[in-house]
Amino acid sequence: MRVFLSTILVIFTILFLTGCDETEPSKSDNVTKPKSDVKIALVMKTLTNPFFITMEQGARKAAKELGITLVVKAAAQETSTTQQISIVDRLVREKQVQAIVIAPANSIKLIPSLKKAQDQGIYVINLDNPLDPAFSKKANLKDVPFISVDNKRSAYLSAKYVADSITAPTEVGILEGIREATNANDRKEGALMAFGENKNTTVVASETAHWKIDEGYEVTRKMFASHPNITLLFCANDMMALGAIEYLKETNRKSVKVAAFDAIDDARVAIKEGWMDVTIDQQPAEQGYQGVIIAMKAIKKQNLPETIMLDGLVISK
Repeated sequence: MRVFLSTILVIFTILFLTGCDETEPSKSDNVTKPKSDVKIALVMKTLTNPFFITMEQGARKAAKELGITLVVKAAAQETSTTQQISIVDRLVREKQVQAIVIAPANSIKLIPSLKKAQDQGIYVINLDNPLDPAFSKKANLKDVPFISVDNKRSAYLSAKYVADSITAPTEVGILEGIREATNANDRKEGALMAFGENKNTTVVASETAHWKIDEGYEVTRKMFASHPNITLLFCANDMMALGAIEYLKETNRKSVKVAAFDAIDDARVAIKEGWMDVTIDQQPAEQGYQGVIIAMKAIKKQNLPETIMLDGLVISK
């Protein structure tokens, strides 16, 4: 079973190595020359998660429609905050782009670099994980449109889907995302709200697996060693859920209900196979698409929305 995890990581690493430094429209875009000299950067947490690959596809669609060049950059892992900061700093130094569309790995630590970008006249658009408003205000980073879903509400819907079926006392485990990320905390809070509405559900463990599939496996293994009676898991993203499911498969625990978040293809397969009960489609392609569209509006000095909240779609069998 661990071979499965290793295979996925190898495939995603190949995708990362071939995609993170691409600076021109890909051949598949069927574009030989951009219609304008506008360059917009898309900076993501990683390309080892299919969620961000889909986000890139949406951004490329917008870039093709607009006839501009899309510069795609990503860190090695979702925990590689320092590397993502370096990417932004380099974009600012090189002054090759007019806007940066970013899904920040950390809600606070990216703010100083993004303020430098604004100071150089580079527009900033925030995707997926919101920048901390208090720290943004302190740094005087302002007028940054945010595009995402309501993470707390969407996580609530995911957890509620499984919690509503519980009619007897049940122990619950939670796999959290990176605790320094606002969207991770929002998802945990949403899940806790849903479980709190059912007197039969008790959260006995909540640990971070840092959005990663391998950590999802290890954290779940340790969680069940301490709490063998857990029969419901909420995972704040699909990658952690897939890691958890590998442990459940190894230990023949198909009765454990799993609620997740992201609706990547492997999660949809897990739902069909009965190993996952529900996940949330937060429309990453649309996030990427809207990010580039809004960035172009900023470059043209058009009025910008403060927030675009997309619907989190419940995906279940």
